[in-house]
Amino acid sequence: MRSIVINVSLTAVTALALAGCRAESGGSTNAEDLKGSGTGDSCEIDAEVPVGVAFSLTGAGGGYGESQKKGIDLASEQLNAKGGVTYDVTVEDDQTDPWLASMLFEQFVYDGVSVIVGPTLSTNALQAQPIAQDAGVPVLAVSNTAQGITEQGEYIFRNSLTEAQVIPQTVAKSHEVYGYEKVVVMYANDDAVAESGYEAFAGALEDEGVEILDTLTFSKSDTDLRSLLTEAKSADPDALVVSSLIEAAIPLVTQAREIGIDVPIIGGNGFNTPQLLADAGEAAEGVVVGAAWNSSGDSPENSEFLKAFEDKYDTNPDQFAAQAYAGLLLIDQAVRANCSAAHDDIRDGLSGLSNVPTVLGDFSIQESRDAEHLAVVQVVKDGTFEVLD
Repeated sequence: MRSIVINVSLTAVTALALAGCRAESGGSTNAEDLKGSGTGDSCEIDAEVPVGVAFSLTGAGGGYGESQKKGIDLASEQLNAKGGVTYDVTVEDDQTDPWLASMLFEQFVYDGVSVIVGPTLSTNALQAQPIAQDAGVPVLAVSNTAQGITEQGEYIFRNSLTEAQVIPQTVAKSHEVYGYEKVVVMYANDDAVAESGYEAFAGALEDEGVEILDTLTFSKSDTDLRSLLTEAKSADPDALVVSSLIEAAIPLVTQAREIGIDVPIIGGNGFNTPQLLADAGEAAEGVVVGAAWNSSGDSPENSEFLKAFEDKYDTNPDQFAAQAYAGLLLIDQAVRANCSAAHDDIRDGLSGLSNVPTVLGDFSIQESRDAEHLAVVQVVKDGTFEVLD
């Protein structure tokens, strides 16, 4: 009970701080005045383009948000060094709290940012995005994979592939490689991403003719899943299919191996983080997950990104860093298209993105404002994510 009180108090303090910032700022920035001359690489805008970023740097999404911050910081540094158009990027922590994410969106709108990036998790995005939509401020979601994200309005975009885009490829490839015929499906039924992943898995497994022996649910905050895993093991599946954020995924994978489940474990987008490899260790070996990006991509954009990231942070990037990095570069493309950081001009610029070379591959925005680029199916091998062949 004590920890709950502390968390609520911290959130309340943060909310009061945001309210104070709102009172002091006066909403002085006017994105509609941020127009320049030229176009594309020749575009020049005199003032910095303000970008508001809401990432989960702490809480359940912290493992993703920290990587995202590194990616967007690197992109900002590179764009500002390039010149012509420079960016004032403000990254705030929503603490994996939908209410706080909404407050941050309100703050960004009031401060007059040209565009908002984030939040990290779909649950937070679905609650916060309508604030920006109502204000006519463009949003680029760089990690949200749940259904309904872009359906919230014409100002909402994403460069992250949906679970519905990635999971069918994951199931088809893993089914081809492992030949499983019957599975147990497990998912967190209190998270939008996990629920969307479950729906995509169920449909894809049916399409592949795979029998679902049982469907077991848990909470995204659960850390002891042994009883559920014992129930799953008793069904004698050929594979375990799981849709969950990393907070529950790590103990699930670890405990599954501890109780003797040695069949392939196939995960959703929440598994896409080096935290799985670090915290689950050998238990993560053989885990399969679909992804929007893999470090093995040999495009010039990816090679340059990998080197720059490793030089700056002395570590390797993950999918979340790559998507955040690509996100700011795509915003730059949209700004330069009309040489304007006005809200509607950025919206129109994002709508027009087509076959743009990025670290994610050739990237386009669909009519639905969703991303379009190739996905990749990965397997954990020798402590790293490798392409499943």
